Amino acid sequence: MVVMLIGLMAIVFAISNIAPGDPARLAAGPDATNEMVEALRIERGLDRPIYVRFGIYLSNLASGDLGTSLLTRRPVLADIARYFPATFELVLFSIGIAIVLGVPLGMLGAVFHNRFADHSIRFVAVSGVALPMFWLGLMLQWYLALKLDLFPLGGRLGIMTPRPEAITGMLTVDTLLAGDFKTFREAIWYMVLPATALSLPALASIIRVNRAEMLETLNKDYILNARAQGIGPFRVVAAYALKNAILPTLAMIGLRFGWMLGGTVLVEGVFDYPGVGLYATKAAVSSDFDPIIAVTLVLGASFMLVNLLIDLTYALLDPRVRSQI
Repeated sequence: MVVMLIGLMAIVFAISNIAPGDPARLAAGPDATNEMVEALRIERGLDRPIYVRFGIYLSNLASGDLGTSLLTRRPVLADIARYFPATFELVLFSIGIAIVLGVPLGMLGAVFHNRFADHSIRFVAVSGVALPMFWLGLMLQWYLALKLDLFPLGGRLGIMTPRPEAITGMLTVDTLLAGDFKTFREAIWYMVLPATALSLPALASIIRVNRAEMLETLNKDYILNARAQGIGPFRVVAAYALKNAILPTLAMIGLRFGWMLGGTVLVEGVFDYPGVGLYATKAAVSSDFDPIIAVTLVLGASFMLVNLLIDLTYALLDPRVRSQI
């Protein structure tokens, strides 16, 4: 993981520094003279070779310094701590929707193979893969928020709603800790549309993988033997088949969780959701390099950590994996 993170930083650092835009001009402001811009470029070390700046960045990173945002004028670490909980909350809510719906639908598709229910479920899966998240978000805004006025258009809470004390940064958790159930319901309501747009590709992938694994598992000899012994069909599917088909589904959940972290850049931009995706978008438009690198590093580390936890979960579900540890 350390080697992969260093490689990720090197690639993003190089891309950020060869992209068009002058961060020194941005930091100095539109009214600064060329002499002021050049002095600021020297002060921030932007006149040095890129490999020297990368070495300095790694040294600062080891001490917990992610740089300073030219746009917000705050330390990037403080901005990440402010915005990441919102993104993490949205991704958890979205992956929860995908798991709760995807696993049962994949099971139903396998049980009712090539019947109407299976065809309907496969239509949902294909649609989830084909529809772009930002387009789906716009359609949800247009129809459910603007036309039917069922959901808010964007944001995390209403303008007049008082914010709870920031304990974790996740509104649903903080409102529950404060005992404010009204604001908790409002926070959930504001997340429905962005979470739906974000969860559909993950839902489609989970359905497809779980359905394929269930189809293969249901034809195994031990499943046929369990049915021959008179064990109920629900128990055969839920207790025997699903337990052995769930491992590839878990792998897909881990991959999709990482992709959803990156996908928040599109969804948060559409719904004006104040997370790291929107923060990174504004930084990219303004050629603010330090936040871009920091967001990429945080999302990459989160992706790797989640997949590590998924791998460790294998040992809890499969005795064959435990025997090899």
